Amino acid sequence: MAKKTVITNKKARFLFEIIEVLEAGVVLQGTEVKSLRMGKGNIKDGYASIKDGELYLYNMHISPYEQGNIFNHEPERPRKLLVHKKEIKRLTGKIMEKGMTLVPLRIYFKNGRAKVELGLARGKSTFDRRKDIARRDEQRMIEREFKEKGKFRIK
Repeated sequence: MAKKTVITNKKARFLFEIIEVLEAGVVLQGTEVKSLRMGKGNIKDGYASIKDGELYLYNMHISPYEQGNIFNHEPERPRKLLVHKKEIKRLTGKIMEKGMTLVPLRIYFKNGRAKVELGLARGKSTFDRRKDIARRDEQRMIEREFKEKGKFRIK
């Protein structure tokens, strides 16, 4: 069960409150897999949506493979996600709630297959974001004080 993380969406946890996390397989073309293995992708603006009973990932950018030829892939095409139908039905109900969305958190390879970690999320307000920043700064100050108190000063 070796997991090799390729891309992470650091901004997602700052902008959204993650309520639930799920794993889904990604349908990719050959040149997309090669490009992802090189770490050339971006999911910063990505989101997942249900269309015709299937789950798709939109606005995920995978750079064209450098050694690819005329069969290279389109960088921002919608990519199908592999999830059980029962899971899709459950997600449909949750997404219908006000302010809920599916956000990609990271893309990784598990046993040679590309997977995406999706987060069922609710958008944070500006107030909540400021509160998180203040809490992080406060925690940093406390750790700094403990670090300084723990040092022995020899003169």
